[in-house]
Amino acid sequence: MKAKILLSNDDGVNSEGLKALENALSPLGEVYTVAPDRDQSASSHSLNLVRPLRVERISERVFSVDGTPTDCVNLAVNGILGDWRPDLLVSGINKAANMGDDITYSGTVSAAIEATLMKIPAIAVSLAAKKDFLFSTAAHYSRMTAEFVLKTSLPENTLLNVNIPNLPLEKVKGIRITRQGKRVYEAPVVEKTDPRGKKYYWIGGDEIESVKIENSDIVSVLEGYVSITPIKLDMTNYEYIEELREKLENHA
Repeated sequence: MKAKILLSNDDGVNSEGLKALENALSPLGEVYTVAPDRDQSASSHSLNLVRPLRVERISERVFSVDGTPTDCVNLAVNGILGDWRPDLLVSGINKAANMGDDITYSGTVSAAIEATLMKIPAIAVSLAAKKDFLFSTAAHYSRMTAEFVLKTSLPENTLLNVNIPNLPLEKVKGIRITRQGKRVYEAPVVEKTDPRGKKYYWIGGDEIESVKIENSDIVSVLEGYVSITPIKLDMTNYEYIEELREKLENHA
């Protein structure tokens, strides 16, 4: 039986990365795409609850939604595709890395989070570049990872966050299983003035450095490796539970 694969992203339904992903994964099974109708980068795990969502059928198996990546996955599974339930969700290929703290904001990763919450194995794929994207390299590792997950599945509440260096395939050094890294940004808010003298703001500064954490996603990609990080949705700090219980629960 052919695999059923759902694709989404946060760059929009017309993104080159999404089309490269579709071409790479189509040989593995039946592929449907449900993606935002426009760029939804940094939309995080946002779900629209206060307005209706509009869906446009682009082609037989491609739909656009005027919502977030989370909306797209939820709507695809619970509405658009009817009884067709995916065996795998792949989100990407994102035009920029999603590593370290980025995953908190990432729409790409959030599409995979939504699928994981719905008990669908999920992968988020990002290409570490801002221009001259080598989607062929990213597509190769997307297919490799998808084949692995379709064969072995994933633990409950766990997704794979894949980041790929923007290198020709032959120059990639291999794959590393990594941990989440840490970025440091400067000027997270930029204040400017428009021609009428009114202030406006841009949120988001340039990265000035990353913490050199051994075997982290950031360090591994910088060294020319594909980073695959297993992300668990349970964010409980288990190491702190007993200390907090001793300080609060037992003295309330």
